[in-house]
This record gives sequence, structure tokens and C-alpha cells, in this order.
Amino acid sequence: MEESAAKIDTIDAYISRYDEDIQAILQEFRRLIREEAPDATERISYQMPTFYLNGNLVHFAVQKNHIGFYPAPSGVAAFKEELADYKTSKGAIQFPLTKPIPYELVRRIVRFRVEEAKQKKKQSK
Repeated sequence: MEESAAKIDTIDAYISRYDEDIQAILQEFRRLIREEAPDATERISYQMPTFYLNGNLVHFAVQKNHIGFYPAPSGVAAFKEELADYKTSKGAIQFPLTKPIPYELVRRIVRFRVEEAKQKKKQSK
């Protein structure tokens, strides 16, 4: 799956390390995050693709058997019932590679996090 452990500094470079089937999943994550958070900036943080909007918005990463999606603790808590079929922890969700990725749920979580980021910006003014 992973070709190199070289330091990655762009999301394109991160995605390019994986097989085409995994690249397609990662590109879809990226596409829908960009749609929901067009003002977010892309970066690599914690060695994974990160979208930044008034702070870290969401991260995603390839693991051995799943895609890790990291929408902060609030993003997991707000969708707790809908995430009942997935392994979660305080700020992380595991989407198994053996099942279809629930992209519309991911989209709604990103939308929720964007609203949080907007509120955070308003409060800091």
C-alpha cells in the first residue's frame, strides 16, 4: 500500500503514495471537504492531510485496514448516533476499507465543523 516513508509536505504527495483504489477514496475525501470548506487551507499536519480554517478543521489518513477521519471531539460527538456502526474514539472515526465510505455523512460532519470554525472566528473578534 505505502511505497515510501519519505517526508510528505503536500496532500498531493500524500495521496500519490497509495494504490489507485485508495487514491480514489482519498481524492473523494479531499473533494468533498473542499466543497464544504472552500476557504480552508490544505497542509500536512501530524503527517496527514489537514484542512485548516481558524484552527484544524479535519484530518484524514490511511491506516492498515481503514481510513481514519479526525473531525475533532465535537465532530464525533455531534454525530454519535449515526456513527454507531463505526469504531470511534474521542476525536477519530475509523471507516473500514472493506465497506463503502459514507461520504454524505462525512460531508455533514465537515459542514458541522465549518460552522464551528465560523463561530470560533466570530467569538475571537
